[in-house]
Parts: sequence; C-alpha cells; structure tokens
Amino acid sequence: MATDFAIIIPARYASQRYPGKPLAELRGATGEPRSLIRRSWDAAVSITAPDRVWVATDDARIAGHVADFGGQVVLTPETCRNGTERCAAALAVLGDVAPIIVNLQGDAPLTPDFVVADLVAGLAADSGAVMTTPAVQCSSTLYRHLITDQAQGRVGGTTVVFGADRRALYFSKRVVPHVPETWVEGHAHVHLHLGVYAYRPSALRAYAAMEPTALELLEGLEQLRFLESGEIIRVVPFAPIDWDCIELNNPEDVPSIEAVLRQRKIP
Repeated sequence: MATDFAIIIPARYASQRYPGKPLAELRGATGEPRSLIRRSWDAAVSITAPDRVWVATDDARIAGHVADFGGQVVLTPETCRNGTERCAAALAVLGDVAPIIVNLQGDAPLTPDFVVADLVAGLAADSGAVMTTPAVQCSSTLYRHLITDQAQGRVGGTTVVFGADRRALYFSKRVVPHVPETWVEGHAHVHLHLGVYAYRPSALRAYAAMEPTALELLEGLEQLRFLESGEIIRVVPFAPIDWDCIELNNPEDVPSIEAVLRQRKIP
C-alpha cells in the first residue's frame, strides 16, 4: 500500500536574489504566461490530489493569487526563516494531515513526480532518518550551468555529497566536490540537490524548536540545521534526468526554465 503524504509549498515574496519571485511569469509550450507559484502548484497536483496540497505563505499578494487559481493556502508568520520553518508553521495550523510531509519548494516547478514518490517511499522504509531528499547526477549541460553561474558570482543551485550508505555529508551553494578539469566525465561526480524534502511531522516540530546553526546561516541552506545537530538525512540518488531540473534562483534562469517547459510540451 502506498504511503499517505501531503505536499506543502512554502512561498515568500521577499527573496533577496529575486524579490517577488513566486509571482514571476514563465511561458511554456503554448506561450501562455503562468506564475512560478502556479507552475509549482501544477507540479504538485500532478503528484497527489489537490486537497492534499497547500501553499504556505505570509504574503497577501501570493495568498490572493493562489486563491484566484483555486489553490489552498495556509497563512504562516512573517518570522519563518526558511521553507522548513514555514512547513512546520503550516503544520501547526493544519494539524497532522499525513504521516509524511513533502516540502516542494516554490522555485522548483521542473521536479519530476517520480522523485517525490521515491522520497516518500525511502523515508517510510528508513526509521533512522529524519528526512529524505534527492540528489541528481549532473549531466554535462547541467554541470556547465552550475559552473558558469559560480564563475559569474551567481548561485545556480545547491550540490550535495553523500556516503556509500547514502547519508548526506554536506550541502553547499558551491559546486562540490571539486572536480579537476582534466577528469574525463568529471560532471558525473557532482550531484545537484533538488529543493524537495520529505519529513515526518515530529521532525518538523523538532526543527522549529532548534536555533539556526552556523553553517546553515553561512550557506543559507536550511537542511544544514539537521546535519549540524547530528540528525540523519538520507539522500535518494537519481541518474541524470531527461531534462535539466533548473530552479528559479535568479532572473537569468527564466529562459533556461522556459526552454525546458517547451521541450516537455508543458503549457
């Protein structure tokens, strides 16, 4: 029997790198503009029923827009420092709606549905982990995208390194591990971390009770709070996906995401 889960999409207006990002419009195969948060909602409801999906926000503009297209909204405090805290705050309002909560971040509309299914199954089977999250082996084009952004001073995505037991060792907004330019197929040693997490409600409550940690604050990566506290994050690895799962981190990412939407014939 499949494990029951719900999806929460945390969304905030005041992104430092891209203010108003959830309402940024992206054009797909038909040329129709749809907001980033609408595309993230569409991705979520392709995975589970619409009544199992909520957008968690503190912004009236985002809440009103989601309500206009028929989505469910849960209002959360402005004091939430990241998406995991916002998911925890949403759960405090909603109650324990499911044994597993999936955080599908609002800037990752290209996330494949099978990634979420594997994260949920992986967490259900692993009592020792507080969270599961995906690591996608880089294609050569995705690796070039990350390296180019890094060379030009932009954060193009997060990478992750993990052990043979798939326990996460570190996440960084730099490209890790360092791969010498002389290595053939060097891109295959780098794994992109997609902004998706599956947690148990108890882990979310525990996370919200912790103070932010030093590495979390330095990197701006919420999952490092779990790692620095000694908790186990289990990585679910994936071979290169047929399309580059680029997240919308900077305005410069829009053309690349729109190209994938057209490639995949997404309206």
